[in-house]
Amino acid sequence: MDHSAQDERRPFEVTNRMVFAIAAPMTLAYLTTPILGLVDTGVIGQFGDAVLIGGLAVGAIIFDIVFTTFNFLRAGTTAFVAQAVGRGDETAQQAVFWRAVLLAAVLGVAILIVSPIIREAAIFVMDPGDAVAEATSTYVTIRMLGAPFSLINYALLGLLLGQGRAMAGLLLQTLLNGINIAGSIWFGLVLGWAIEGVALGTVLGEAIAAVLGFWWILRGFDKRLAPSWAVILERTAFLRLISVNRDIMIRSFALLAGFALFTRAGAQFGAVTLAANAILMNFFMIAGYYLDGFATAAEQIVGRSVGARHPPAFWRAVKLTCLWGFALAGFTTVMVLIFGPAVIDILTTAEDVRAVARTYLAWAAITAVVGVLAFQMDGVFIGATWSVDMRNMMLLSLAIFIGLLLLVLPVWGNHGLWFALNVFLGIRGLSLLAILPRRAGRVFG
Repeated sequence: MDHSAQDERRPFEVTNRMVFAIAAPMTLAYLTTPILGLVDTGVIGQFGDAVLIGGLAVGAIIFDIVFTTFNFLRAGTTAFVAQAVGRGDETAQQAVFWRAVLLAAVLGVAILIVSPIIREAAIFVMDPGDAVAEATSTYVTIRMLGAPFSLINYALLGLLLGQGRAMAGLLLQTLLNGINIAGSIWFGLVLGWAIEGVALGTVLGEAIAAVLGFWWILRGFDKRLAPSWAVILERTAFLRLISVNRDIMIRSFALLAGFALFTRAGAQFGAVTLAANAILMNFFMIAGYYLDGFATAAEQIVGRSVGARHPPAFWRAVKLTCLWGFALAGFTTVMVLIFGPAVIDILTTAEDVRAVARTYLAWAAITAVVGVLAFQMDGVFIGATWSVDMRNMMLLSLAIFIGLLLLVLPVWGNHGLWFALNVFLGIRGLSLLAILPRRAGRVFG
């Protein structure tokens, strides 16, 4: 496509309905993941063997770390496809899709090849004991067979979200997790294969979703506008996709490091405080599901507005996603403050843990509001492919978080830990918001 075509402005209107058409289905899609985790735990729990439950828990942590790291394939694909949608360039959309699928397949096979090293290193670091380690090893070995399919599913979801087809994305995730749940129950419980069956059910879900999703998306492409392999493999475009994905991956690593440090620091205050913090983090995770939904809406609409070179749509997307994020986060904070003590009592019967959790409840309640900009600005900067800024501000926030831990933990204890976490969330959002006008000015002139 020539520069004159690329520079053509393609106005469109951003509405509340457009925002919710993406945010609502994706919130539901994200909610299917913890449901899957509950089912898997329930299946293994029927065998009454603590070793198997421990093996599943440790194995799930390993996969959370590995596949959260590679979630950049979804985000990067969404951004580039959305920008191509904004330009009205279907050939570019197809080219981005093929690059993402190829990258996902190569990375998936690479993970599969090095999976024994990942498995043994993770078990060594976590040191769960010999019996649990054996169960973990069995679970991880089988689940790793689905690695290429898992990453390809990221690319498929990225295309659908980039095109604004959030309901289709929800259907894909529902298919994946639905087959996963059915497979885990059938293989794990009905056939009695326990942890091997649960792992196999997960691989089956990933594989079927990848194959059917790939076939379905391919059918929807206009073959007349299909890119040549020379265009798909064009060096500059491929390197840009890899560069943006690399920055998002570093950002994800830093985010995981921040939450890992939070958990590690909390462990220093003893088992009761550690347990109380884990319970309180559930309140932040609940808010995270719908904030992720609005961040995804920001990715698509901002990406489309950048591709369309239409600043009113850009600023309207920023405003609406932030507005709804703050409104729902504020509601969540109020609900947590009112009903939090009752929820804590449901989540644990240990009176000492209940008492400690209530002491720090207010800190957990405000994480939703403090974290809104962190989620929304990530969505905006991903959609605009300003990944370097997002990466740098995340690293800055992590450095400030680590500094605060060293300063306030000895003085304020667990109150200082929660304070540092809220600062970490706040700095992430505010730092990106501060540079947003300048970055937008460069793009829109």
